[in-house]
Amino acid sequence: MRKLNFFFLFLIITLSISTLLTAQENKSELTIEKIMQDPKWIGDVSSDIWWSDDSKYIYFKWNPGDADDDSIYVVSRNGDEPRRLTPEERKNLIPQEGDYTKDKLRKVYEKDGDIFILDIPAGTIKQVTNTTARESSPAFTLDEKRITYVMDSNLYEWNIETGTVKQLTNFIAGHKPKKASLTGQEEWLQNEELSLEQVLKKRNDKLEKYKENRDSLKADRPLKIYVGDNSVDNIQLSPDEKFITFQTIDYPADFKRTNVPHYVDKSGYVVDKSARPKVGSPEPTYELGVYNIEKDTVYYTDTRQIPGIFDKPGFKKSNDDDKYNDPREVVFHGPYFSNDGKYAYLIIRSQDNKDRWIMYFDPAVAGLTLLDRQNDEAWIGGPGIDDWNYAPGFHGWLPDNQTIWFQSEESGYSHLYTLNVETGKKTQLTSGNFEVSGTSRSRGAHDGPRISDDGKWWYFVSSEESPFVRHFYRMPLNGGKTEKITFMDGNNQVMMSPDESMLAIRYSYSNKPWQLYIMENKPGAPAKQVTFPGNEEFQSYNWRDPEIVWFEAGDGVKVPARLYRPETPEQNGPAVIFVHGAGYLQNVHKWWSGYFREYMFHNFLVDNGFTVLDIDYRASAGYGRDWRTAIYRHMGSKDLSDQVDGAEFLVSQYGIDPGRIGIYGGSYGGFITLFAMFTEPHVFKSGAALRSVTDWAHYNHEYTSDILNTPAEDSVAYRQSSPIYFAEGFKGNLLMCHGIVDDNVHFQDIVRLTQRFIELGKENWELAVYPVESHGFVEPSSWIDEYKRIYKLFSKTLK
Repeated sequence: MRKLNFFFLFLIITLSISTLLTAQENKSELTIEKIMQDPKWIGDVSSDIWWSDDSKYIYFKWNPGDADDDSIYVVSRNGDEPRRLTPEERKNLIPQEGDYTKDKLRKVYEKDGDIFILDIPAGTIKQVTNTTARESSPAFTLDEKRITYVMDSNLYEWNIETGTVKQLTNFIAGHKPKKASLTGQEEWLQNEELSLEQVLKKRNDKLEKYKENRDSLKADRPLKIYVGDNSVDNIQLSPDEKFITFQTIDYPADFKRTNVPHYVDKSGYVVDKSARPKVGSPEPTYELGVYNIEKDTVYYTDTRQIPGIFDKPGFKKSNDDDKYNDPREVVFHGPYFSNDGKYAYLIIRSQDNKDRWIMYFDPAVAGLTLLDRQNDEAWIGGPGIDDWNYAPGFHGWLPDNQTIWFQSEESGYSHLYTLNVETGKKTQLTSGNFEVSGTSRSRGAHDGPRISDDGKWWYFVSSEESPFVRHFYRMPLNGGKTEKITFMDGNNQVMMSPDESMLAIRYSYSNKPWQLYIMENKPGAPAKQVTFPGNEEFQSYNWRDPEIVWFEAGDGVKVPARLYRPETPEQNGPAVIFVHGAGYLQNVHKWWSGYFREYMFHNFLVDNGFTVLDIDYRASAGYGRDWRTAIYRHMGSKDLSDQVDGAEFLVSQYGIDPGRIGIYGGSYGGFITLFAMFTEPHVFKSGAALRSVTDWAHYNHEYTSDILNTPAEDSVAYRQSSPIYFAEGFKGNLLMCHGIVDDNVHFQDIVRLTQRFIELGKENWELAVYPVESHGFVEPSSWIDEYKRIYKLFSKTLK
């Protein structure tokens, strides 16, 4: 009996301890299940926001928390109650993209592969084409009496008045057939026969005359342009209708893609799906062609005209050998014709990522004249300049039709410039340690800076006030003092109405998700909130507004970070450093983070006694060119040392126990986590590396070649930047999580590292795999499992 009582006493004590431990494990009203549920519970508004062409309505995607997926809503410019569109209304929506007449009264657009014209004041629509083929890229001619469009890789013209369709190009796959020719002996015999036999001569002369008359009676047809195995793209008619420009794309025969096996498939079989090539794979090559309509001939731009086209980048120069024998490969954008059709320019980017040229273009001779060259020994980039895919960036013509505008990092930050194509005079319009960026969409899907319809103002979003906020500004056309229009502290993503009188603003703050506001286009005008978070459960929690701090790195540079601290922090308590992904991305700011799950998890960690530091390390966006390129040829250098210096900052300034610091992150953040655990194990006791790059030689070309060049030509950069080469140094505790069907950072990356761990005999590491998840997880169950593992790791090893 006494033994039995002792047993019950032991059981009660054990259960009490277990209950106490459970309570200590989670002192937050949040749970990981709650945080990682379907994000519709947050109720934020999507970035898909656009105005009707008559400026009366705003359309946007939103889920207030009560639907399976985002739906399209509409609200009037007065800001009344938003209404969800019916399926029929969604079907009849007019796309944002299109081309407008100069008076902005008509719009031509493509929808579902057909062409339509909208009469904006009347609200009537006329269908131009109705075919099973796909028509695209519609545009008004300069006189606005006809519309050009592309179908089956050829350019067509439709006459608005007569309805006549005319084919303007005739691109043909394959090579031009060779005309049969006679040998010298055969030609001699034929001439002899024609001179001896008069009947044969008369018949031959009659046949030749018939052919000549027949050809003269033929309808005017475009020249056959043979393009071999190449694709044709960007076909456009010049405003004077004398030239048609086009681009050919030659995909290499050894263009090899990767395969991603799907082990869980409805077929019951393992299914291989094609994915991206690896960095350094052969790139397509491009040519810019001109079809001279009057001369009925075709010629191509010679890139040897481009200044610096033979230059080698710094890392490849040796002694006096600083030139290539052949011109570097380039990508063409344009031509972009002035509104009066008198001038044109091209934006040309080198495929080695080191140069961007803006060049005056003369289609009569395919001639190029340099207007501006931006060269960077690291890589060309920055807001409004590049998006990792040789993009042309933001640019356009001023109302005078002889001055172009563009963005450049010439000063170290991305700013607005103008350049007169006649005089060559270049003027910097904005300046300072901030960046011009953001959105200012009006007609079509035009992002970035824009000029008002009356030609008096610039409108743009910038970080002029602070690197941590974004406001909408206006500035006189020729430069001068900027005037802030928005006033809400945080991020103001602005979509201006077509009539320029109203602003639709997608706004958020650090602890407030994105919502829709409407205000007049006047500085400081009141903003009316149109949408609100739809879930009471989400709103009931007091989400933290993290403090923004600066700490000094080892090289003396000030580094920004978000700091999350418990209200009553533990003396010598634990801390976690979060490493955001993407590399070139900003996460220290005063708006709702794209890493919203991680933000909520950080609130959960703080509730449970952890301090969290979220750093905008070197290579992050928002801080200019030198910050962006600080990792050139060595990823895992300044970007990693900033994490180490952040840990020392926590110890010295906030009393964190140096033996109780963890680190985690996904994608690029996972890569940094691995590097930290392999090369700085004395700083970080535990790490969680999610969907991590382990070897940059296996990542994609667009992103990686910018920073590390290519493996074959710069193997040193890849070896010093890839964690797999440093696995011997691993100590501590490591969790790795990866989706098996990740088509961005392939599952192969983590498998190869796992094999290294096995061969090296490493312990205290764990790999969790997710069979149906790609790079960004979709299923809440996967998110929940992943973050329960992360929290378990940190609770077990740091607390």
